Amino acid sequence: MSGDWDLEVKPHLTPIFAWGAAAIIVAAHVVVGALLKIGSTGVFFRTADQIAIALVGVVIAALVTLFARPRLRVGPAGVAVRNLLGYRLFPWDTVVDVSFHQGARWARLDLPDDEYVPVMAIQAVDKARAIDAMDQVRALLDRYTRDLNSQGRPHRP
Repeated sequence: MSGDWDLEVKPHLTPIFAWGAAAIIVAAHVVVGALLKIGSTGVFFRTADQIAIALVGVVIAALVTLFARPRLRVGPAGVAVRNLLGYRLFPWDTVVDVSFHQGARWARLDLPDDEYVPVMAIQAVDKARAIDAMDQVRALLDRYTRDLNSQGRPHRP
């Protein structure tokens, strides 16, 4: 853990699958690119075509590795959620609850006015790790919102 964060959660299985899939995608595109000139199919492939096929594989693999990126941090400043593309820090006065609905793939951070943000760092596929993470996040949520409530701010519903 780094800095001022009490808890940092990352998915366990998804990054393994993401990096494995990325490696397979790159390997497949490199092999297909290398085999383009073997045999005559009536189409004239150049070296640039072979390189382009391999580079397409690298781009697709890079997009797949975004699934290894999610992270949740909890600390005095609030809850920081990093999903595939975005990163947002939610101060404690905007956090209502953290929940994991039945049948959902990942948890969500509940915000005022029935809004929520998906928390891809806590995933159902991680089973016991996800349960432990939810327990830790809820304990910190209670701790920090209790501190806010003692300062005269309204209690969450």
